[in-house]
Amino acid sequence: MTLSNSALAPSIEVQHLSKRVADATGELTILNEINFTVQAGETLAIVGASGSGKSTLLGILAGLDTPTTGKVILDGVDIFALDEDGRAGFRKEKLGFVFQSFQLLAHLNALENVMLPLELRGDKSAREKSEAMLDRVGLSTRLRHYPKYLSGGEQQRVALARAFVTEPPLLFADEPTGSLDATTGESVIQLMFHLNRERGSTLILVTHDLSIASRCGRTLTIAGGRLVKE
Repeated sequence: MTLSNSALAPSIEVQHLSKRVADATGELTILNEINFTVQAGETLAIVGASGSGKSTLLGILAGLDTPTTGKVILDGVDIFALDEDGRAGFRKEKLGFVFQSFQLLAHLNALENVMLPLELRGDKSAREKSEAMLDRVGLSTRLRHYPKYLSGGEQQRVALARAFVTEPPLLFADEPTGSLDATTGESVIQLMFHLNRERGSTLILVTHDLSIASRCGRTLTIAGGRLVKE
C-alpha cells in the first residue's frame, strides 16, 4: 500500500525559528535558527539550562507565543498563518498542555476543570468523559474538591486529566514536575507516560531533569537559544 504525502508528513515541523525581543541594551536573541521535525507518535524531550530558551520554544510550538521569524507546522497546518482566534481554535481541537504551575481555575472544582475543554468544544458527554478520566488518574473521590483543597500532586493529576480528556494528537508539557517533590513527581511522570502510550499522542516535554528526558525516544538540547544536540 502506498501512503499519501499527508500520511508521511511529520506531526511537527519547525523551520528557521527565531525569537528576538527588545531589552535595555538593544535586542536580545532568545531563540536562533531552530530547525527540527517530530514524527507522529514520537516522544521528544527538550532540555537545557534555565534561561536557555526551552520554555519559550514550547510556548511558540503551542502558538501561545509568536516567533520573530520562521514557521511551525503542526499536523500540516502552518499555525502562524492563522490569526490569534485561529490558533486558539487549533489548540482547542489538537493540543493538550500541562504546565508546571498546573493552571487550574480556582473557582472550578476538579471535575469542572477537566470538563471545561470538552464543554468549549460542545461535547455533550463532557461530564461522563471527565469523571472517567479523573477516575483514570486516581481522583474519583476528589471530583468536587477545589484546587486549594488538593495537594500539588493531585492538582497536577487534574491538569493531566484535563490535557488528556480531549484525546489530543499533540501533548506539550512544560516542567510538569517542577512544583512537586521527588516522590510525587515520579508518580506524575509515570502516569503521564502511561497515558501518552495508551492514547498514542505525540509528546513534547520540556524538562531540566535528564532522568525524565531519558524516558523519551529522543532529546534535543538548547543552549543560548540554539539547538546544540539532536
